[in-house]
This record gives sequence, structure tokens and C-alpha cells, in this order.
Amino acid sequence: MDRKFAILGDIHANIEALNAVVEDARSRGVTDFVCVGDVVGYNASPSACIHLVRELGCTTVRGNHDNYCSYNESLDDFQPLAASVIAWTRRQLTEEDVRWLHDLPYHKVYGGFTIVHSTLDMPERWGYVFDTLAAEANFSYQMTSLCFHGHTHVPMIYEKQREVMRVEPCKIKIAFGAKYFVNVGSVGQPRDNDPRSTYVTYTVKTKEIEFVRVPYDVEAAMEKNVKAGLPERLALRLAQGR
Repeated sequence: MDRKFAILGDIHANIEALNAVVEDARSRGVTDFVCVGDVVGYNASPSACIHLVRELGCTTVRGNHDNYCSYNESLDDFQPLAASVIAWTRRQLTEEDVRWLHDLPYHKVYGGFTIVHSTLDMPERWGYVFDTLAAEANFSYQMTSLCFHGHTHVPMIYEKQREVMRVEPCKIKIAFGAKYFVNVGSVGQPRDNDPRSTYVTYTVKTKEIEFVRVPYDVEAAMEKNVKAGLPERLALRLAQGR
């Protein structure tokens, strides 16, 4: 059977978005689900998202929010909004949820490619890649031709020694001998001014990567956040895609 991966990132406890993406991925013949981290944080359904990711048999690496929510470290040094959401999320998780988050690896080679939340040089430092300079530093540690990541919530392809930016849905053919660092965008909290969820498919046989946009019930997710008592700003940004 030909393998086709759906690579998800930054789900951020948005079950409405995750359900829509999973339904879309299945309609495209996806055989395997992968997640580059941050299953929880920011939105109102952390446990439900963990349960669905696990039910999918989704190979997952640790994101910064997954990390913070699975340890009881002090939040004194955090920005107040982030600290309040992390504290709220911790209270929603079961012991099993926490154990699962705690055991996630920082990076993993799977299906012939690499997955990481932030960068491969120091994944535990949660560095951001917004430009070719940061991407080039990552390539020194990338042993596979293809690496998927997240963290910025902005879909992007970095090709070694060349930057290729893709914001709209598109399909890219992987060139032999090239090396790519691919940001899959965000399922649950897009930040590129488009409120639709973004994820990536990778078809092994044809060596094709496709960026996919998926509409979901944003209003339902916003209402759930408000009812949960989360900061109003988090609900509003879902509608704005930022």
C-alpha cells in the first residue's frame, strides 16, 4: 500500500479544527497521521485533542506547550497571558494525559523523514525559524532530506540554500538530493491572517508535499473558549487568523 502522511502541527486544544482536518485528510486517502507538537495550549479542549491524536495512532513529538503543561514548574517567568492558559490547561488534564505529554520525544525520524517542533540543533530551547539564516543553521543537524516542524504557526518551505515560501494551498515535488525544512502551519491557531486550519500531506511514492487549507467551525471554538473562562483575546484571534 502506498503511504500518504498527514502532518499536523500546533493543534492547540482546538477540537473543532482537529476534527475538520482529520475528516479532510481521510477524504484524501491519508494512511498515517503525524504531529509536530503542541497538541495542547491556548484553546478549550486539551484532553479531547490528546485522545483523538492517540486514537489516530499519530506519531507525535513534544511542543513547548506540551512540555510546560506536563511539568509543574513555576510560571513566574512567563508572560501573564501564557501563564494563565498553561495553568488552566494543567487543571483540565488527567494523569494519563500528563504522562503521555511528558513521554513525548523532542524529535523523531519516522517514515523516512524527521519531525521536530522547533529546531533540531537545540529542540528543548524552542527557537523560532522565521528566515533562511535560522533554517540554514538547522540543516547542519538534519540527517534526512525532509524535516517537518511547526512552532511559528506559519506555513513555509525552506530549501537548503534557497527559501521557498508557500502561503496558499500548493503542491511541491521533492527534488532528488535536495534538503527541505517544512513548517506545516497550524491546525488550531493559524497566524498568517487566514483563520482556516493548515496541514501538509506527504505522498511517499510521488515525493509530493501538499499544503492544505481546511475551514472549520471557528465560532463554535470561540464560544467554547469564552465559556471555559479563557482570555477573550484567544477567542478573537481565531477569527482573525493571527
